[in-house]
Amino acid sequence: MFPFFSRSKMSDAPEVNPAPAKTQESHPLDALTGGAFSAATSSERASRIRDWLASQPAPEQLQEVFKELSGRDKGAARAVRERLDEIRRAKGQEVIAAEWAEKAQALLAAPKLNIADALAWQRDAAKAGAPLSREPLSLLKVQVAERVKVIEDLQHRVQVQREAAVLLAQRIEVLSTKSWKDAQAALELLRADVARWQEQAQELTGDASWVSVEARFPPLLEASRTQLLVVWDAFQPAVAQAAAAAADAAAPLPPVPVWADELRAARGLPVEAAAAAAAKPARAARPKVDPQVQEQAMQAVREALATLEKETAEGHGKASAGAAAALRAVLKVHGKHIDTPLEHQVHAALVAAGELEGWQRWSADQVREELVAKAQALLQRPEGQALGGRKMQETLRQLREQWKQSDQGGAPNHGLWKKFDEACNAAHKVVEAWLDKIRTEAAEHKAQRLALIEEVKAWAQEHAASGDWKAINRALHQFGDRWREGGHVGEKLFAELQPLWKQAISAAAAPLENAQKDSLARRHAMIDEAVALGAAPTLRIDAVKALQQRWQAEAQAVPLDRKHEQKLWDAFRKPIDEAFNRKSADREKAVTELSARDRVVLEASKALETANATGDAQQIRTAMQALEAALHGQAQAAQVVASAQKDAQNQLEASPPSAQAATENAAAEGAAEGAEEVPAPAAAPVVPKPAARPVVAVRGDDRPGMKKDAPAAPGRGGRPGDRREGRADRDGGRGPRADSHFGDRNDRGGRFGDRPAYEERGPRLGDTAFRAQREAMEHAQLALKKLAAQAHGEALTQLLTAWEKRDAALLPSTQDLGGRVTAGVRAAWSQALSAPAAGDAAEALLRLEMAAEAPTPAEHIGARRMLQLQLLTRRNDPAPAQTWGQDAARVLASANNAASARRLQNVLKILLRK
Repeated sequence: MFPFFSRSKMSDAPEVNPAPAKTQESHPLDALTGGAFSAATSSERASRIRDWLASQPAPEQLQEVFKELSGRDKGAARAVRERLDEIRRAKGQEVIAAEWAEKAQALLAAPKLNIADALAWQRDAAKAGAPLSREPLSLLKVQVAERVKVIEDLQHRVQVQREAAVLLAQRIEVLSTKSWKDAQAALELLRADVARWQEQAQELTGDASWVSVEARFPPLLEASRTQLLVVWDAFQPAVAQAAAAAADAAAPLPPVPVWADELRAARGLPVEAAAAAAAKPARAARPKVDPQVQEQAMQAVREALATLEKETAEGHGKASAGAAAALRAVLKVHGKHIDTPLEHQVHAALVAAGELEGWQRWSADQVREELVAKAQALLQRPEGQALGGRKMQETLRQLREQWKQSDQGGAPNHGLWKKFDEACNAAHKVVEAWLDKIRTEAAEHKAQRLALIEEVKAWAQEHAASGDWKAINRALHQFGDRWREGGHVGEKLFAELQPLWKQAISAAAAPLENAQKDSLARRHAMIDEAVALGAAPTLRIDAVKALQQRWQAEAQAVPLDRKHEQKLWDAFRKPIDEAFNRKSADREKAVTELSARDRVVLEASKALETANATGDAQQIRTAMQALEAALHGQAQAAQVVASAQKDAQNQLEASPPSAQAATENAAAEGAAEGAEEVPAPAAAPVVPKPAARPVVAVRGDDRPGMKKDAPAAPGRGGRPGDRREGRADRDGGRGPRADSHFGDRNDRGGRFGDRPAYEERGPRLGDTAFRAQREAMEHAQLALKKLAAQAHGEALTQLLTAWEKRDAALLPSTQDLGGRVTAGVRAAWSQALSAPAAGDAAEALLRLEMAAEAPTPAEHIGARRMLQLQLLTRRNDPAPAQTWGQDAARVLASANNAASARRLQNVLKILLRK
């Protein structure tokens, strides 16, 4: 593009050199960020910022760069902001990690570690977002897990030792039922096993983590040791005494009955059991218990047992303890009357209840500790996440309900309750502040609503006599919106204010409601009128319009509810729409009814479509003529009427003037005397002329003399138009020129001579017949065009074949070649094909392409341009479009080849159609 200057280039004034642009001062932070602030593009600035961040700048530098860069390029500043967020999160996680690391170290440093506390530390640390996967928490987590594992292993070993003690005692009992010699043989092995068990038990109690074992495991181990040592201490002397009694018959027998009987048998003495039975007098039989008493005792025990089992299965700690106490009380009374199986069930149920009570106590403490932590965390939430008053109130209510449920499952813990209550009371201060704010706002909202009620009352008195119902309706809606947006008040206060509001707004809306009732009555009356108009046999358009105008005026005067008004409008419009629909249906029905002439046209159209399908040009033309004849039936009928009118007019003109005058005088006298019937001459019937249509609009023309109501300006004007317009007045008094060149213009019938008037048209065709004949004629014309194109293509193919074979007999006829080829041209082509091939057709082909305005192959474009330049110098030579027939003959006279044949075919395809 050319540069634009404020002054002309031809000026001699010297050009003023533009002042150099001021050098942009570098930003103070460019040296720090590597030129990020002076970068030309945003992408380059972001790249330099990323390179600078890779150098791990200090947080103070990051904050300073972000403060300056956020106002220039937020996209580049995003990376700095993300780094700052990452540092902030890392600092927060460091603080959390330090806090939970201290807790873990305190747990590990304590001499006694509670497994529940260790597991709760890991769970709570994960909830608080502490990085447990990073140092030092990852190491502390492993240490706590190992410590818990050690304690659990100790507890498991205690259970194993308990089972081992039971097995050793069972072995000793089994040996006491066998021969004393077997017991003596197994004595050394048992001594070694008992010593090993004592060593393992001592190892358990001497472990550093033994103090962290749950309180129920040390008593179990101690009881197992006591029981085993008692049995063992009794077993060793009995074996020694049995060996001494076997060696000395005077030695006392061992206290084991089986061994004593064996030694007595060895000494030849009777067995002690048989001797005692013989010496002992018969034992008094146990008195029998009344079956009814026994049944009552067992029933009472079963009921207490069922209650205990139910409470134990549901996990109710307090209820199960009470049921267990009730069962023990029943056993004190009826325990001696129950059988052995029931007694076993009772003992099993009591043991299960004891275990459940201990578990409930432990789990209740865990739940209470979680509730204490939640209550303390209510005021320690992160910045921006503090709970609101209502949320805090609901949370405190839920926490206290959960504490009540925990008290129902186990014994109360007063220490934890004190912590929980203090945390809840501290958090409830937020609720108290929120409640104070709510009370203040409620008082303000109450005052606003009372003021609104008074305003509505004053407005109602002021506009009691107003008739602007739209304005009143709008004001009432505005009052309603203000009442709904009046702010929150309590339910009790709202129940007091709502009746006052309803009373005030009802009094204000009473005139509008009365007007709406009257309007409804008028609208229902108009709906009845619309129904009557719609049911009338003849639809009165003027009455419908007037009724609609009345409805619109009523709707604009008195507003109603939108839905109600729409329903009324639909009811009003429905009968009128139905009447118009009936009228339209009748009109369409009348239009669709076929007349006799329409049926004739439809049949001719169907015949033409059938002929189009045959593809025979002669049949198509015959069918087209038949359709045109059917269409001209209307014009023929009108022509008969017009000819009769013309004959009558000619007879009147041919009658003598006296006869015409007599006829006119007779007509005048008859009209004067009031005669109603005047006999008309039979030879000359008077045809009434059609009434002239009134002129609705004419083309506007403001030239002088062109307006119908304004005469032309007299005299000659200064312009040619004025002179021509004044000529009419100037020559107005002249008579017709007899010696004029054009003769008397008043004697001719039309503009270019005597021509008949437009014939009168009869009834028009129906829509179906008109569309059918139009489509049939269009299809016929397309079919004829298609057949003509096919014939043209066949003729052109025959011509090229005749040229290829040099046979004039194959040349198509003049009729086949079309109207563009005369007989002389065809003769020249035939003569060229009859002679041997001779001559060059290059120039003739170029002239033919120029005549047909067809494209020339690329290799001959230069020759065509040269020929065009030569033709410009030959001013008297005919144009190629005039001599294309002779040029085609020259081409046909030359030798045939594929390229020339293709070029000739392209040009003749165009020239033969023009």
